[in-house]
Amino acid sequence: QVQLVESGGGLVQPGGSLRLSCVASGNIFSIKSMGWYRQAPGKQRELVAAITSGGSTNYADSVKGRFTISRDIAKNTVYLQMLSLKPEDSAVYYCTAIANYYSASMGPSPLDDYWGQGTQVTVSS
Repeated sequence: QVQLVESGGGLVQPGGSLRLSCVASGNIFSIKSMGWYRQAPGKQRELVAAITSGGSTNYADSVKGRFTISRDIAKNTVYLQMLSLKPEDSAVYYCTAIANYYSASMGPSPLDDYWGQGTQVTVSS
């Protein structure tokens, strides 16, 4: 299987910055894309940013120009650099990957969505 572990969340003042990291592990065969979603209390989970294996990125309109997603393919790691944070950015941030794994008995698995446990980001003075 594929496991995702996020880190880097915390409390920051408005205008501050944070960098989230997410490491994928397991018998990974391939990762098609990785991304970040967030969910604030009482709101639906929403896409923040995503990056494909080819390096194409897309962002939510609300974070364009402030957040940057990047990826270290060799380390199976995705980052989210967040600048000029606002109180409305407060949420639990989840890492996601579309990936598959390899098993000796079955070979490559079908591509599937994998999710991390989430990391809390709070923007408050």
